[in-house]
Amino acid sequence: MPSPADLLEQYRRMLVIRGFEERVAALYRDGEVPGFVHLSTGQEATAVGACWPLRTTDVITSTHRGHGHCLAKGLDPLAMFAELMARDAGANRGRGGSMHIADPTLGIFGANGIVGAGLPIAVGAATAAQLRADGGVAVAFFGDGAVAHGTFHEAVNLAAVWNLPVVFFCENNGYAEFSAAADQHGAALAQRALGYGVEFVAVDGNDVVAVAEAMTAVVDRVRAGAGPVMVEATTYRWHGHYEGDPQRYRTADELADWKARDPLTVAADHCRAAGVTDADLTEIAAAVDRVLDAAVASARALPAPPASSLFDFVTRPRPERPEPPAPAADAPVFRTMDAVRTALEVELETDPEVFVAGIDVGAGGNVFGLTRGLHDRFGDRVRDTPISESAIVGVGVGAAMAGMRPVVEIMYLDFLGVCLDQLLNQAAKLPFMTGGHAEMALTVRTQFGAGRSSGSQHSQSLEALLAHIPGLTVVMPSTPADTYGLLRSAIQDPNPVVFVENRLLYGMKGPQPPVDHLVPLGRSAVVRPGTDVTVVSVSRMVHEALAAAETLAAEGISAEVIDLRTVAPLDLEPVLASVARTNRLLIAHEAVVPFGIGAEIAAVVAREGFWNLDAPIERVGAAATPPPYAPDLERAWLPGRDEIADAIRRLTRV
Repeated sequence: MPSPADLLEQYRRMLVIRGFEERVAALYRDGEVPGFVHLSTGQEATAVGACWPLRTTDVITSTHRGHGHCLAKGLDPLAMFAELMARDAGANRGRGGSMHIADPTLGIFGANGIVGAGLPIAVGAATAAQLRADGGVAVAFFGDGAVAHGTFHEAVNLAAVWNLPVVFFCENNGYAEFSAAADQHGAALAQRALGYGVEFVAVDGNDVVAVAEAMTAVVDRVRAGAGPVMVEATTYRWHGHYEGDPQRYRTADELADWKARDPLTVAADHCRAAGVTDADLTEIAAAVDRVLDAAVASARALPAPPASSLFDFVTRPRPERPEPPAPAADAPVFRTMDAVRTALEVELETDPEVFVAGIDVGAGGNVFGLTRGLHDRFGDRVRDTPISESAIVGVGVGAAMAGMRPVVEIMYLDFLGVCLDQLLNQAAKLPFMTGGHAEMALTVRTQFGAGRSSGSQHSQSLEALLAHIPGLTVVMPSTPADTYGLLRSAIQDPNPVVFVENRLLYGMKGPQPPVDHLVPLGRSAVVRPGTDVTVVSVSRMVHEALAAAETLAAEGISAEVIDLRTVAPLDLEPVLASVARTNRLLIAHEAVVPFGIGAEIAAVVAREGFWNLDAPIERVGAAATPPPYAPDLERAWLPGRDEIADAIRRLTRV
């Protein structure tokens, strides 16, 4: 049995959560807390008991109902009140709110508005702990509703395969939003854990002593290397799914039955049995009330974030890099595929925080052989994953938040749809939503390329989807030297970078730059000077543009070709400067024309360089259909040098 002091401390922490949630309910009712609020009243014992054996350096990921977890892990109530009240001094500078409270310095990697999203992030934090061998543990809180989500299955399976130090802690409160848990699942959680070969522990979630004792034993085993464990704590939420929920899906008698098993009453009874007096319990409750009331008053007096800070925390400042000299003419020749492998090898060699993960990147050496031999040299720092794109990117997000520099691979750019949440709502937004506290030095490598009858699901150029997400950097190199220099810069960058290679360029040869070759991100390059028309392109289409320019030179037309290299952020200064000289603009990309990056470039040039234009802006790209399989159809669909040359001819005739 815990000591009286420990029992009293557990009771105090539960009082803090209960009192915090009661005050938040009133603040929300009175309009002082905007947005959505999901309270954890009735679930105090699970939060306090689960966090009881954790160190400050251990990591938790939470849910949209995460106030209790954050408080139990040590987050200051004043910072949390200020965050919910949208104050600049809030835990996340007023950028996160109720569903996204975090403090990575305390191992709180974030409450999360996306069901199940925190599970693969916790797996990433556990991966970092395993690679560092620092004894760290991650705990992923989730509700019973998340068990139906794909990220649950991907995360648990990957954790089992890698034998990671992670605890999957289910707060089964009986309802997934408005639906009873019994109506949502065809198998019990214990059966699911067995299916993944993961140890399962069940506990009374309303008894803080039971939860703390169970979690202490579990965390000790996990910390010692026993692998992941699934814990199911049965509890109940007293409030609705959200504040204002009419709660037509449950009865008053059911709620009354659970309230009769109030976790605070159970904890108080434990204290009394250990000799704690009612006077002691009353005194500690009064002390908690005073602290929370003072925190609310202080939070009310704090200012909101100034409008001038709107763009803060979207991206971290990246290193200033000069444009490197071109490789020497007599330099050794290497291929783009060699550039990828060499860049990864150099970063793995020089930075112990770098690791590589993806489908068949280890023993298999990547489907294109790009990482062949790296696993033999670097061991577990180059590791294979199951076919689980959401888990793969989530591992990268969690490990990056833990301060590592993961490089994770999505085999095809088309598979973006499978894992988009981890890019769209996690990697891109967590630095912003945490007020700049979350580190995110994550690189996601992927590839695309049409022209080999790969069909509609393996040929798409989807960079515009990624470029539309604030916080993401999107890189698309066109030469072996740029691939090497840009990939190394991406891995060293403090922001999440999606590095998009074109598989049709893997065999392309070019001069090999020196080892220290680093190409700055977010900077375009003029790759062929000209005087009559500006052609802007990226990736493989740069070479089609250069071929068209060479053909047109014989006709007396001088085309200037600009390689964007990075499509987010766009560097359009060289483009505007070129258009000021040539007075004509053509944009060529492999993606379909409508809503592509060409539209953004055209809009900026039309606004900033309108008076320099002597002809309408032209765009060349794929037809607005999915990529065809039949070779003849694919040739008709995909633009190339002939279409670019024809468009230039039309422009120069105007």
